[in-house]
Order: sequence, then structure tokens, then C-alpha cells
Amino acid sequence: MSNDPVQLSKDYFTSGFGCAESVLKTIAEAKGIKSDLIPRIASGFCGGIARTGGMCGAVTGGIMALNIIYGRDHAAQSKDLNYQKVQEFVQAFKLRYGSMNCSELTGCDLSTEEGLEQFSLLNRYEKCTELTAEVTSMVLELIDD
Repeated sequence: MSNDPVQLSKDYFTSGFGCAESVLKTIAEAKGIKSDLIPRIASGFCGGIARTGGMCGAVTGGIMALNIIYGRDHAAQSKDLNYQKVQEFVQAFKLRYGSMNCSELTGCDLSTEEGLEQFSLLNRYEKCTELTAEVTSMVLELIDD
């Protein structure tokens, strides 16, 4: 596996981890964060929220990564910096890709056999690998900002 976080996220994805898992796992490791919950806490977000066509799993992985850096531990703590970072990421992603929706980004309905077949035939796996890497890069830039 690579030492470069962007390449590492691709390596995790191509090894069988999902998009959300790969992004979260890579960023947590890059920031020295260890938890038995990572990547399992991200598993249901892969494939556009468990193949329901919802939000892109890489995006949700990125948001979870921002949360482990900027989230709060107590109700009295402010959410402002967390919200600011998540909003910056979401806006940048939407600007770059036009959507955060898995079905729109892949052009496939992963909740159906036909959609899964189309995903394979159109080699959308490659697109998702690139989205996973790009989200990792975008979030790391926000964290290091």
C-alpha cells in the first residue's frame, strides 16, 4: 500500500473497501486517528447509502472524516467550525461534479440488477475510484488549511 494518502484511498477501494470506507480509513490514518469503528462506521454509506441511489459514499466518507477532526465531544461545544468545513467541502464537490447523488454521478441505479450490470459494463468502478481519491484530496486540503 502507498504512503501517499490519495493513492492509498485508491488502493483501499480497489482492494475491496467501499468508497466511504476508503475515504474515512485513509484520512483517519493520515491524521493518526485509530478506532475499532473505522471503517465499519462507514460501511452502510457505500454505494450511495447502501445502493439506494442516495448521496455519494465518497462524499459521506469525507464528511465523516471532517467530523472526526472538527466534530464535538460535548453538547456545549460549538458546531460552527465543523459546519463551515463540511459546507466548504460540499460546495466545492457540487461545483466540480454538479451533484452529490450516486445515481447521478455514476449514471446507474445501483438498487437494481440492471443498474449493477450497467455499472460494470460502463466501467463506473473506475469513476468511483477517482471520486474516492478526489474526495480524499479535497478533505485533506480542508483539514490542512
